[in-house]
Amino acid sequence: MSHGTMTNYDEIDFSPILALTDDEVVTHSPVRDVRLPSGKTLALITLDNGRDHTRPNTLGPATMAELGETLDALKARAAAGEIDAVGITGKQYILAAGADLSDITKVGSKDNARLVAQLGHKVLGTLGELGVPSFAFVNGLALGGGLEIALNSSYRTVDASAAAIGLPEVFLGIIPGWGGAYLLPNLIGIEKALEVVISNPLKFNRMLKPQQAFDYGIMDAIFPAGNYLEDSLRWADGVLSGTVKVERKNAPGKVERLTKWPIAIKMARGMLESQIGTVPLSPYVALDLLDKAKSGTKAEGFAREDEALADLVTGDQFAASMYAFDLVQKRAKRPVGAPDKALAKKVQKVGIIGAGLMASQFALLFVRKLQVPVLITDLDQTRVDKGIAYIHDEIGKLEAKGRLDGDAANRLRALVRGTTDKSEYADCDFVIEAVFEEVSVKQQVFGEVEQYIADDAILATNTSSLSVEEIGAKLAHPERLLGFHFFNPVSVMPLVEIVKTPNTTDEALSTAFVTAKALGKSAVLTADAPGFVFNRLIAKVFGEAARALYEGTPLLTIEKAYAPLGLPMAPFQLIDLVGWKVAAHVQDTMVQAYPDRFFSSDNFHELAELEQVVEKDKAGRVTGWTKAAEKVLKGAVGQTPVSEEEILRRVQDGLANEMKIMLDEGVVPEVEDIDLCLIFGGRWPMIDGGASAYLDREGASERVFGATFHQPPIRGIAAG
Repeated sequence: MSHGTMTNYDEIDFSPILALTDDEVVTHSPVRDVRLPSGKTLALITLDNGRDHTRPNTLGPATMAELGETLDALKARAAAGEIDAVGITGKQYILAAGADLSDITKVGSKDNARLVAQLGHKVLGTLGELGVPSFAFVNGLALGGGLEIALNSSYRTVDASAAAIGLPEVFLGIIPGWGGAYLLPNLIGIEKALEVVISNPLKFNRMLKPQQAFDYGIMDAIFPAGNYLEDSLRWADGVLSGTVKVERKNAPGKVERLTKWPIAIKMARGMLESQIGTVPLSPYVALDLLDKAKSGTKAEGFAREDEALADLVTGDQFAASMYAFDLVQKRAKRPVGAPDKALAKKVQKVGIIGAGLMASQFALLFVRKLQVPVLITDLDQTRVDKGIAYIHDEIGKLEAKGRLDGDAANRLRALVRGTTDKSEYADCDFVIEAVFEEVSVKQQVFGEVEQYIADDAILATNTSSLSVEEIGAKLAHPERLLGFHFFNPVSVMPLVEIVKTPNTTDEALSTAFVTAKALGKSAVLTADAPGFVFNRLIAKVFGEAARALYEGTPLLTIEKAYAPLGLPMAPFQLIDLVGWKVAAHVQDTMVQAYPDRFFSSDNFHELAELEQVVEKDKAGRVTGWTKAAEKVLKGAVGQTPVSEEEILRRVQDGLANEMKIMLDEGVVPEVEDIDLCLIFGGRWPMIDGGASAYLDREGASERVFGATFHQPPIRGIAAG
C-alpha cells in the first residue's frame, strides 16, 4: 500500500494483528447513558479489563477493535440525535497504561508494526469525529496511549489524585504513535511538549502530576477525588450549554509557530547531542515529529507517526529497551539470590559510623524511609554537630519544598541523634560505616562497635572496592558482616550492591535486601570480588581511555571514540564528574587484583592532585586540558596514538571479556544482574540493554569468547 500523506484508515485490513491477540487481557468499553442536569444525554464509556487496580487497563489490538466498534455505534447514535456528548473514563484509579508492550514485541514484521500504529490512529482519531463533543475524564493513571485517548478527545478533565500522567515512549526506544507527537505540541506549545515527550522520559521516565498536567494546559479542568466524576459531568454540561468557557492559553499561535518553534527544536537538538550523544534513535525521531507538527494537517501528522513507529518498533534499540525495561520493572523488584524475607531481622534502630557528608546522607535516607531512630557518631563532637546540622538543614529544605509538613519534619529531626559515645550502638539492629576507604580504618571502627551490639545485629560496609571479608577478619562474628554499597548521590541513585562474603549468613543477607527495598533502592547480590560489579566495569571504561591517552592519543579523539556506546557522558567528562582521585583509586584497586587486564598510571595520580584537569564548554563537554594538566602530562605521554575505531573495539572487547569472567567466577547470578547494575548505577542506556545486548549486537562477545551473552542475541524484528 502507498504511504501518501493521507491514510484512509477505514480501508485497512487489521486482521494480521487481530490474529495475534490470543493471550491479550482485553480492556472492555461498556457504555451507559448519563442524564446531565440540563437534560442533555452523555454516553459514558468506562474502560475496564475486569482486574483490580494492580493490573492496569492496557490497549492491545482486541481492546482497540472493541473500542472502535463502541465509538462507531456512538457516532451513529449521535447522528440520530440520541446523545449530545460522549465521555470516556476508566475503572478505579486507572484510565489506561497505554499499549500492551508485550503485544508490541510480538508483531513479527514491519507491516504489522505499522498496523498497530494505524489501528490506534483509526480508533482514537474517531474521538474527534463523533459529530458531538467528546470528554476524557482522566480519573487515574494515564500513560502513553492512555494519555493519547485524552488528547484525541475534544475536552479533558483530571482527578487531582491521579497517580501519574505521561508519554513514556521515548524512554522505551519508541515514540508516542497514536497522536501524541502531533496533538500535544498543538495543544500546549512546543516547549512544554518537548519536556513531556522527550526530556521527562530521558530523566528515568519522570511523570507529570495532575496539577502539572492542568497547569501545562494538557487538561482543561482539575477536580478533587471525592466527587470527581459528578464534578466532571457537571463541568461537561456547562461546556455543552455554553456556560463554561474553555480557554487554551498555551495553544501555539502563528508567531510561536514561525519563530519560537524552530528555535526550541534547535536548542533541544543541541541539548540532546550533549547529554545523550547521537546514538539513541527515538529522541531524535520524536524531535523531528514535534518539529513537523508546527504545520500541516492532523492526518499528515498521524501518517508520519505510523511510519516512525513502524521503523522504531522493529529495530534493535527497541528490542534491547524492552529487555532492559523488563529488568527494571520485574527483576529489580525480586532480586535473584535474595534469601527468604521471613529470615530478615526487624530493623528498629540504625547506627551510622561517621558523620561526614556520606554518613549524613545515609542518616537522612534511613530516617526518611525507615522512620526509626538513627544514631551517628564520629571522633569528636564538632564533627558530630556538623553532621547533625547538615541533616536538620536537609530536612528543612524538604519542608520548604512542601515535601514534608512541619510535624513530620520535627518528628524526623527528633529521630536523629549524634554522639561520640560508642556504647549507644548497643540497641542498633543495623550498623553501617561511612569512614575512610582503608581496610585498617574500617576494621578498627567495627572492632570498637562490635563489643556493644547484640550478637545478631548486622554490620554493613559501604566500601566501593575493598575486600569485605578482609574488613571483617578481626570480628568476633564475621558472619554478620556484608557489603552495602550505595552510589552517589545517595538520595537519587537507585542501586545498592549487596556483597556476600563466604561467611555471611542468610539472616544478615535477607535483612540487607529487605532494608534496601524499604529505602526505595534496587539491590543486586554480588560476590566479594574486587570492584564488585559496577566499579569493575567502569574501571574498564576509564582504563581504556587512560591507556589511549598515555599511548599518545589526543583527548578529543578519545572522547569521540566512546560515542557509539551511547553512554550519558564521554569518559574524561565522567571522570571529571566522579572525581579524578576516585577514578585513580578504582583503577589502582583493579590493577592490583588483575594487573594483566586493567590499566593504571602514576602520572594519572599527579593529574588527580590538580585543582582543575580539563577545560569544559557550557554544556559540560570536555574541550581540552588545562595548562597545569598539559605540564603534568608532558613527557609522560607516548608517540603511538590509536584510532577511534581501535579504542572503541578495545572498550567493547574489554567489557565483554570482563563480564564473561565475572559470570564464570560467579560474581553475580546472571548477566541480567550486571546489566541492572549498569543501568541503575551509571545510567547506562536502555537501548543497549545495559551492556550485554549491545556487546552481542556489535560482535564483541563473539570476538572475545566465541558466543553471545544471550541465545539468541536480542535483536529487532528488522534484523531477523
